[in-house]
Amino acid sequence: MCFWIRTSEKKFSLLKFLSCKSVQTISAFILGGIFIYASVYKVLDPHEFARTINNYKLLPNNVVPIVTFVLAWTELIFGILLILGIYPRVIATVFSLLLVIFMAAYTINLARGLDINCGCFSQIINPSSYISGELVIIRDIVMLIPGIIIILYGKRKTHQ
Repeated sequence: MCFWIRTSEKKFSLLKFLSCKSVQTISAFILGGIFIYASVYKVLDPHEFARTINNYKLLPNNVVPIVTFVLAWTELIFGILLILGIYPRVIATVFSLLLVIFMAAYTINLARGLDINCGCFSQIINPSSYISGELVIIRDIVMLIPGIIIILYGKRKTHQ
């Protein structure tokens, strides 16, 4: 198992550790689980999610329903596929790009002086669970870590 360093090994290899199956599986479960959890309210209440996207004031109104549908279902379906181990590097790349896009959109609104609900996990604003804009960005950066591990250290399929 890759979590233990054998006494016969002279040094710990970070590359070996990050590319081992256990770390890859845990990373896939974390990233896939986050996106499945985030998709639930979006799939169940697409109208509220569309209002959230509209609050960002970055997309034309006629595009918002399409983005709402595609984003919600992409998060759910790709999250399930990632947990099942289907195309993990491709899906981790998509999720990482989505996180970067989310961070950019949120940062633009912070720069505009708007501290809007990011709409990441719920539209319900609970004062005890509210986090500031800067913490939303930090949270998203942390959420990038499992995706980067999968992208950089996941097994590459070779065609023979």
